Amino acid sequence: MKKERLFRVAEHDFSLVMPEDFPAWDTLKAYEPFALGGASDPVFSVEATSEPWTFMGEPAYEDECEDKDMPRIEVYRTEGGEWQFRMSINHYSPICCVLDASKDLKKGLAHVSGTPSTVMYGINNSLMLLYALNTASLGTLEMHSSVIMCKGKAFLFLAKSGTGKSTHSSLWLKHIEGSELMNDDNPIVRVKEDGSVIAYGSPWSGKTPCYRNISAPVGAMVRIRRAPFDKITRLSIPEAYASVYSSSSGLKFEANMVDGLHDTFAKVAISTPCYVLDCLPDEMAARVCAAEVLGDE
Repeated sequence: MKKERLFRVAEHDFSLVMPEDFPAWDTLKAYEPFALGGASDPVFSVEATSEPWTFMGEPAYEDECEDKDMPRIEVYRTEGGEWQFRMSINHYSPICCVLDASKDLKKGLAHVSGTPSTVMYGINNSLMLLYALNTASLGTLEMHSSVIMCKGKAFLFLAKSGTGKSTHSSLWLKHIEGSELMNDDNPIVRVKEDGSVIAYGSPWSGKTPCYRNISAPVGAMVRIRRAPFDKITRLSIPEAYASVYSSSSGLKFEANMVDGLHDTFAKVAISTPCYVLDCLPDEMAARVCAAEVLGDE
């Protein structure tokens, strides 16, 4: 018998369906803060199964990631327009999940296999992927970022993997009074109808177990770059647009989604202070950044 659970992240609802005796139910601790107890009208639904997958479709997107240690997702489409996403933990590992999705991406069937960790990897990534794709036209961005909350606002630190987003957040936690971690890898950012830009915690926080169902207005977005000095610079609107674009998820080759994403990128770039922080991984970097974005002396 199948069991369904509902979750709400950044005010968007989705559902996960699995057999009642599926072992993965015991590994959903990250989702508990976002669980819904009652009825809902989910934006999308993912069903997980251990049944074997069948490869289908033609390549729709070529993975151009240069870092072979990063997760790999291959995208295929059938003649009828259905999607298939083939996932690996990195570019050297075998496929551990195949997500078959409907043409409108509202329903997905995730075929997962392997160890408990690879099964959970497949479920997590299926949910993250369909979340990003289904909310792209709803003023919502799934960001690759570490987020600190301080003085009632959220500050997103953006960078390529391994550059030091988490390190910079940890420096804030240690040296900037009143700082707390909202999310360390994949927060959600929404542009509301009134134009306000809000950051939300999510069940997806990378290697750091920070799964907080909280939100705060975005105070600034700061791109981290390694340098032998500490200096923060305000970005122009076009530069801010490019910075937000490069740290968001979505099928940026798919026309129907691109329009929604670009509209949201533009609204964020216009209304949110965006910076680049050239820095060392030291206390002074956190203080230089905080002095600018918090307006401290």
